[in-house]
Amino acid sequence: MTTTPTDDPADSPGTPRAADRAGGAAELADAMTRAIKRIRRQTGWRLEPYGITPGQARALRTLAHVPGCETPDHAMRLSDLADKLHIAPRSATTVVDALEEAGLVERSPDPADRRAVRILLTEAGRAALERIGQVRDEVAQEYFGEVSPADEEVLLRVLRSAEARFLAAGPPRRSASPDAAR
Repeated sequence: MTTTPTDDPADSPGTPRAADRAGGAAELADAMTRAIKRIRRQTGWRLEPYGITPGQARALRTLAHVPGCETPDHAMRLSDLADKLHIAPRSATTVVDALEEAGLVERSPDPADRRAVRILLTEAGRAALERIGQVRDEVAQEYFGEVSPADEEVLLRVLRSAEARFLAAGPPRRSASPDAAR
């Protein structure tokens, strides 16, 4: 395994620290975190020549899931984009600013609410989505290429089930910090 400064060799399988955490949900969460970081890093490197960040790619993909996203009546509101991306509205504004500057989206006033802004996907945005899709497929194939289709199916089913249970339970409560009890 090749490590980078952000990789913690102690988190590699077979090391004492990994063995101390062996088994259970915590080990699964650690393995998922490592996988996500590596996939995101590879995706970022591959998107860099196109001038697109993984966060911008995610925003474009989210916008593209809205049928008719190229027309003002069907385009997504900026506030809805922030909600779907699970980011603050200000962060969504920053992402959309960069996408608009690159010509991938356009802002349009919401016909139903003068205070709201809708985000329209441009033709250049559609072309960028094609490149993003290719990069995502390449990175996923490189990471999961040796995993059997049956194992992929099981992993996907388990993750979907865990997500559904998590969402059904409602927002998690924040526990008080250890200092708060003092």
